[in-house]
Amino acid sequence: MSKYKEAGVDISEGNHFISLIKPKVKKTNVPGVIGDMGSFGGAFDLKKAGFSDPILVSATDGVGTKLKVAIETGIINTIGIDLVAMCVNDLICEGAKPLFFLDYFATSKLNASSSTKIIDGIIEGCKQAECALLGGETAEMPDLYNNGDFDLAGFAVGALERGNSLPNKINESDLLVGLPSNGFHSNGYSLIRKVIKNENLNWESPNPIAKNSRIKDELLIPTKIYQRMLAPLISNKMISGLSHITGGGITENLPRILPKQLSFEIDLNRWKLPKLMSWIIKKSEMTEEEALKTFNCGIGMICVVAKDNFKDFSQYFHDISETFYIMGEVKKQKLNSYQGHLI
Repeated sequence: MSKYKEAGVDISEGNHFISLIKPKVKKTNVPGVIGDMGSFGGAFDLKKAGFSDPILVSATDGVGTKLKVAIETGIINTIGIDLVAMCVNDLICEGAKPLFFLDYFATSKLNASSSTKIIDGIIEGCKQAECALLGGETAEMPDLYNNGDFDLAGFAVGALERGNSLPNKINESDLLVGLPSNGFHSNGYSLIRKVIKNENLNWESPNPIAKNSRIKDELLIPTKIYQRMLAPLISNKMISGLSHITGGGITENLPRILPKQLSFEIDLNRWKLPKLMSWIIKKSEMTEEEALKTFNCGIGMICVVAKDNFKDFSQYFHDISETFYIMGEVKKQKLNSYQGHLI
């Protein structure tokens, strides 16, 4: 009879993998976590987390074909940060505090040493998001994935006190304030990979706009996690709405938080495209309209701020030495519009 290991699934390697990550995962625990890793489910006590009348908020996502860049370059220790970021950045747009995260990691063949690097990235993402890695699932499926391939999915749960959800009371003339991205974050990589190939470049090639670095170095910069930056503003009710700029860009994500009778007007001259992003856009020959639906265009999160709150908002960012851009305003008109040009 054939053994499971001979079929490509090594249970002992899986157990070794769990033993390596278990003490690291425990370090992400936050008030509210019940029990240890290894149960059939993860338990969380909302009262111990400080909530009296909570609403739960959940989000799930992956990192798309940015995974291909990580796999092909062998740089797999930061892709887990992207995974956490794509989920928790959505949670905070609802006004929720991230509480815990779960991951699904599927691979062709489990190697405890290299797989631990992937989980290390997820753990770092959870630390940045101030949430616990409460559990996860690891699957070894040699018949489904090619050798060396893997896939990731993430699931985040947060909470807020009843009545404190976002968006809330967005009005005409509220300011639209953009927070810089770390670059491409985790969107547009199918196009990016195609452009790199068409230009006869590879991941080891010099960055075409910064010769002292390589293309892979910038493309694998992890997605920025905005939890620590924005949590005080959310709790102090200085923000009326938040829009996480991911797939669909500004054009499709910002309207998701605006009341139906309102629209936006944005001045594209208020900030500059990241240089490599500009290069990719030009080489792809896409229009500015297409670019604003494909990439974050240098803006990872947009805050809607009432003008009465802007002085305190601005002082807060000055105190923490973070950059922001006043991009435009909420308008009472039928069509969303852009002024100026990015490209």
